[in-house]
Amino acid sequence: MTTPVQADGQTIRDDLSKDDAARVAAVTAPATNFSAAEQYERMAGGAGTSLAKADRDAFSHAFENLSAEKRQDFVLGNGLFKKLWVSAPSSTQASDGLGPLYNARSCHRCHINNGRGHPPEGPGDRSVSMFLRLSVPPRTAAEQALLDDKRALRLPEPTYGGQLQELGLPGLHAEGRMVVAYETVKVELGEGEIVELRRPSYTVAGLSQGAMRDDVMLSPRVAPPMIGLGLLEAIHSADIVAKSDPDDRDGDGISGRINLVRDKSSGALVPGRFGWKASIAGIEQQSAEAFSGDIGISTPMFPDSYGDCTAAQTECRGRQIGVQVRLGDTEAPDPILDLVAFYARNLAVPARRDVSDPDVLKGKALFHQAGCAACHTPKFVTDRNARQPEHRFQLIWPYSDMLLHDMGEALSDHRPVGDAAGSEWRTAPLWGIGLTHTVNGHTYFLHDGRARSLIEAIMWHGGEARQAREAVTAMSRKERQYLIRFLESL
Repeated sequence: MTTPVQADGQTIRDDLSKDDAARVAAVTAPATNFSAAEQYERMAGGAGTSLAKADRDAFSHAFENLSAEKRQDFVLGNGLFKKLWVSAPSSTQASDGLGPLYNARSCHRCHINNGRGHPPEGPGDRSVSMFLRLSVPPRTAAEQALLDDKRALRLPEPTYGGQLQELGLPGLHAEGRMVVAYETVKVELGEGEIVELRRPSYTVAGLSQGAMRDDVMLSPRVAPPMIGLGLLEAIHSADIVAKSDPDDRDGDGISGRINLVRDKSSGALVPGRFGWKASIAGIEQQSAEAFSGDIGISTPMFPDSYGDCTAAQTECRGRQIGVQVRLGDTEAPDPILDLVAFYARNLAVPARRDVSDPDVLKGKALFHQAGCAACHTPKFVTDRNARQPEHRFQLIWPYSDMLLHDMGEALSDHRPVGDAAGSEWRTAPLWGIGLTHTVNGHTYFLHDGRARSLIEAIMWHGGEARQAREAVTAMSRKERQYLIRFLESL
């Protein structure tokens, strides 16, 4: 991961010549003409953009510019991503080690078709693709020191750990289950249109290990889409730093901040890129945390084979683990994590649809006029020295600045993660958002799936996004239709 360079007080990229820097500045300049599509706008993921049919598998294709040899690694990673893990001991020794407590048996069970998760849709519907994160505030100087030094970004609940585990191996009680309740909030838009929002509240039922600490903080998370992760990782960190404005020096009301985190591999402090709070540095770490926290599978990066089971959960810690010494010292030894990370890194972004449609272009103009592009940065050119050649020096269109923004009290989970306050969230990339229903059969958006449509998601925006929300509220019904038409083309 490249370190930003300072010159004359400005953050610059160290991978570009003077001529290249000028080219990049020109091609990534904000659009000003909305009478026609921009050059290469259809190719949202650069040369690796998937040109396959936009069907339910639209998020499951490899980068178009991968070699045949690398496609073999992609296929192997896909198999491991879909692999169903089983409890130990098992005759399938390369697949055992599940749990003992867990939320899913495979990566694919959360990221269905590599797409977006959803909240429970009714009584009896399990929240497989939506988890409840747990943490507690520090009570000792030692705990505060862990947070200050960023050796930890949050402190797990002492008994239940960092995540509520809703499944357990036979004979082992699950930790409990998340309960979601909704309150209806009506919002009036321009021309008298009414939108009904759902304000959620979260509790936990059926706790198997007694009460949680009284100051526990709960926060739900739906599984995010997997496309384009390698390209987000390839954005030069200087470009992310250059967009940050924590003190709002320019007075535009937008003060994006970096969540500075420790890279698990190097130990260095770097801008967080992944997760709803930008709390994870790289794709290997993201994959390893999911193996550990969601499935209970150990990897060389997180070698505890008991996953999220805490020291207080003695029955869980007493269960047999799935380490096979002849294969390695973890349940998912090398090269499993590398292959899964490679798969995640090379899931292609689908080509845009209808980029030249007049209604889409009108919606694009309204998107910019409302101020949405102030955080949802349309385009970047990736690092010339990116980890993979296929990701280098690509013009990409993620519609995210990768920064934390205060989204207001209504979206706050009151749970800090590293530098991210409860009301701060990373700007979610919008590429592929218009294919959510096609890929996943639903239109639930935001970190907890509370929004059932794109217009509901916009209406939840507050804080730094309040002015943009108010601009959308004031639009005519037809203008809002143009705006949604644009978003659906992404």
